[in-house]
Amino acid sequence: MIRPGQFVRLLAIQRVLARHRLDEIILALHLFRPLRFLLYLSPLYWVRRERGPEGVRIRHALEDLGPVFVKLGQMFSTRRDLLPDEIADELAKLQDAVPPFSGTDAKRIVEEALGDRIENLFDHFEEIPIASASIAQVHAARTLKGEEVVIKVVRPDIEQQIRRDVGLAKQLAALAERYWREGRRLHLKQIVADYEQVILDELDMMRESANLSQVGRNFSKGEHVLIVPEPDWELTREKILVMNRVRGVPVGDLDTLRSLGVDMKRLAELGVEIFFTQVFRDNFFHADMHPGNIMVDTENPAYPKYVAVDFGIMGSLTEGDQRYLAENFLAFFNRDYRRVALLHLESGWVPATTRADELESAFRSVCEPIFERPFSEISFALLLLKLFRTGRRFGMEVQPQLVLLQKTLLYIEGLGKQLYPDLDLWDTAKPFLEKWIRDRKGFDGLKRKVMHETPDLLEQIPEVPRVVIDLLNRAQQGKLSMEWRSTELQQLRETLEQSQRSHYGAIAGGSLLITGALLITEFVVTGAIVSVVGAIVLLRGGR
Repeated sequence: MIRPGQFVRLLAIQRVLARHRLDEIILALHLFRPLRFLLYLSPLYWVRRERGPEGVRIRHALEDLGPVFVKLGQMFSTRRDLLPDEIADELAKLQDAVPPFSGTDAKRIVEEALGDRIENLFDHFEEIPIASASIAQVHAARTLKGEEVVIKVVRPDIEQQIRRDVGLAKQLAALAERYWREGRRLHLKQIVADYEQVILDELDMMRESANLSQVGRNFSKGEHVLIVPEPDWELTREKILVMNRVRGVPVGDLDTLRSLGVDMKRLAELGVEIFFTQVFRDNFFHADMHPGNIMVDTENPAYPKYVAVDFGIMGSLTEGDQRYLAENFLAFFNRDYRRVALLHLESGWVPATTRADELESAFRSVCEPIFERPFSEISFALLLLKLFRTGRRFGMEVQPQLVLLQKTLLYIEGLGKQLYPDLDLWDTAKPFLEKWIRDRKGFDGLKRKVMHETPDLLEQIPEVPRVVIDLLNRAQQGKLSMEWRSTELQQLRETLEQSQRSHYGAIAGGSLLITGALLITEFVVTGAIVSVVGAIVLLRGGR
């Protein structure tokens, strides 16, 4: 039930929309169309209100509504294939041009966090921010050691505003799931809950510092194609993040990049490679990669590098989700719709009662007209929208754990198309996905998995006899529904008790079993023999 405070906030949202002449847009949506007559009964409709370009009015409304709504605007700002250019241009200003808060307040927050006057902490602090976003703003500074740094300062009272709006969103999502059939399929409550955790985590600068360190290590080897700032742990606190200043040309400044001779094709393809590397190699990806957070290092224009900032929102996937995504991508672009249908059934994305042949036919009817066009002209955004619309017929459920990934993929595609309109996203991503799947299947995949799990397995082997004996004791006492003959139960107990007295035998047997599994990938006969010996020793408990 919507609480009084949330109802007041809902009215305030409607007032903002009305002031910026956006209520007609909201009431034009299918869900609210039956209520359109209420618009003409409202006194606000007949009074003088702000006029001007639609994109400007939308941006102003989102800024007035606060950080949660600014984030939504940022998400749509790179989708020029979904929005008119006039609106997309205005929403792009939300990425790093949100109205700043007072520099005096920023100094106060820094002093409170570090427990000292700003003069005793920094040789210089610039009160005018160099960037201002929905959650925090950034100030240039110089340490007492003379190092150029930037200080990211969380907006005052921002947490209270976020909790208020997210609380309202939860109530609206609950109502939608209760009274709107599509609301349940979309898992709106789960999506809002996940978003709440993400945006609240973004308020913690210590968490962002750890994210910076991790991504820096991930890309510290090889060609070092992604540059990220290094946090200053001594001066970083929950509400402020101090890091070295990195420089570059804003990725949206296409004229400057071209004038410097930057290889735009390579730059666009590199962005795709970095994205898939983070998702599939590192399983730790920047989930807020709008142009306001990305710059380009143009020191070598023929081999440009990316400079990324704002690591407050990071994403990761389970290995199962990674595999299903990689195989789905490959199957889609190989036009193997049967495989796509089976993957959706195996992963549980559609009900198990769905007929695979019907799902295959539906995907084919959606994708074939799209794939008749050159790959460089295919939009992932439009493809995803069509697939979701098709999946709705089969009860396909939105996967909340993939929301961040979908948003980031749309960011990357939109950015790549701006840099190089002929970007072939598939040609760039396909070799990476094929290699990732090869590395996880066959003998190499088995060896990697066994080597990864061996330490935990060896640690647990000595505990197996004790756990089984405890289980059998409970069974004998009638605590488990088992019907074993007492003589067999007693014999098994004696065997296991002897096994428990010989941990070393169990460890040796387990080690031989694992070693055999590793050897069998290269030496089949030898590996099989070692595995059999290990199994015998393990079962005999080292007798």
